[in-house]
Amino acid sequence: MPEQMENQQAEQVVRDGAEKIKGIFSTQSVSKVGTGTTQRRTIQKMYWSGEELDDGRIEVQPLNRNYVPSGPKQTIEREEFLAKYNPEPEFYMSTVYPAMKELDDTIVRGEKLRERGAAYSAEFEFKQATAVDEGNVRANFGLGLTYLDRGDQAKANDIFERIVGLDAAFEEEHKHLFNDFGINMRKNKMYDQALEYYLRAEELVTNDEHLLHNIARCYWEKGNAEGCKKYLRKSLEVNPNLKESKMFLEYLKSKGYMKGEGDEV
Repeated sequence: MPEQMENQQAEQVVRDGAEKIKGIFSTQSVSKVGTGTTQRRTIQKMYWSGEELDDGRIEVQPLNRNYVPSGPKQTIEREEFLAKYNPEPEFYMSTVYPAMKELDDTIVRGEKLRERGAAYSAEFEFKQATAVDEGNVRANFGLGLTYLDRGDQAKANDIFERIVGLDAAFEEEHKHLFNDFGINMRKNKMYDQALEYYLRAEELVTNDEHLLHNIARCYWEKGNAEGCKKYLRKSLEVNPNLKESKMFLEYLKSKGYMKGEGDEV
């Protein structure tokens, strides 16, 4: 959150103490423009958000033209980072923090409006946020959920296609939004999209019995009993005591879908 970074940025310069590296940094590259006597050198400065990981490597993410971290992240070795990246605490305080604060405030307004049922006002705020950072996970989930609340499947599908390509959408910090979005797609009978969404999550999320149960439900709602059984069993391999999956398998057994597979649920 921007508020947390505000208190850390001024003192988090690159150093070899106990404090991990975190903040806004810059790199410079030199290029030549023109030919012959008109040739000249230009220096291009690029800004990055950087944070040290537990293994000592540094994860960096570029700032977009609105000066908020956006786009693909990459990790580099600490030695390379120290050689090429320069801390920019003043730039953070004057430019990056205000931009991130305004983006966060916009998303919070959208979330509060959606909770109150003011869907069109929420849509406006989330669109403002995605105009600043197209890949912002919270803003995209908020916009998608707003469209699902309204039953606007066409627009919700556009957002679904964007979200399913965002690895960060399936990280632990966004789990509640991730779950809400999947559930609401199912409620809107967007079964194909919901299944694609959950199978994409399966590639990125390890041993989540509730995710596997939700995949089973999608298969069932699409009329695929074999896929349903497969994923119910997967969920129970992760958590043998998951009540929802045990009850679902019992239901399938009572309806004759388990014939020839023994009596074990």
